[in-house]
Amino acid sequence: MQLLGLEFADLDAVAAAGTLACRSASEPFGYVTTPNADHLVRMHRRPERRPLYQNAMLRLLDSRVVALVARLVGLPAPRVAPGSDLTALLLARHLTAGERITIVGLSPRWLPALVARCGLAPPAHLDPPRGFERDPAALQAAVEFVLAHPARLVFLAVGSPRQEALAAAIQATGCATGTGLCIGASLEFIAGAQRRAPVRMQHAGLEWLHRLGCDPKRLVRRYLMDCPAIVPLLLRERLARG
Repeated sequence: MQLLGLEFADLDAVAAAGTLACRSASEPFGYVTTPNADHLVRMHRRPERRPLYQNAMLRLLDSRVVALVARLVGLPAPRVAPGSDLTALLLARHLTAGERITIVGLSPRWLPALVARCGLAPPAHLDPPRGFERDPAALQAAVEFVLAHPARLVFLAVGSPRQEALAAAIQATGCATGTGLCIGASLEFIAGAQRRAPVRMQHAGLEWLHRLGCDPKRLVRRYLMDCPAIVPLLLRERLARG
């Protein structure tokens, strides 16, 4: 389904996880993005980042707020598949016994908790330095780490747009296999490094409010100043479609 210039799969998290689980570890590398309101607004302001999302194998809408506003203004919207739900489902239901995954991101201090909570085989893990995406050598090191540790599922958990840029760089080598998942803070929620909003708040589209309350200094600009720009963007698209 088309929305704000991107083609989204009309899948919820359960269907998306089942679809991705069918890809084998030997298939050419493709990556999944989960744009939310923040991603979509930044993409509008920085059009050069749009190819990072357009070149993904699959785009899933990760915002109940965007879906709701789109429908309110008369636009069709895909089903919502939060990246955190997708990650939890893949780890809980779609790993074979002893299967190893590859992780880029997540502080090493939280890796043992993630392994214990999900019953994982020891993952291949790299926590790149801050700002690695602006350092060609550090970015190349992250790409080479993924190439050296092929897995059916590669979790890229370094935040947007870093994870999308990394996924695109991995794909551009033409040598990688498996499925890359650009999933932000999802592993931190599972490991207990961050607390996710209660389910009722999630379903009411208020997960952003919970996150704002937990980390106001970092998120106040994102949620109260930047993300509201999604409303005029959706209105403009509705008018353009007539």
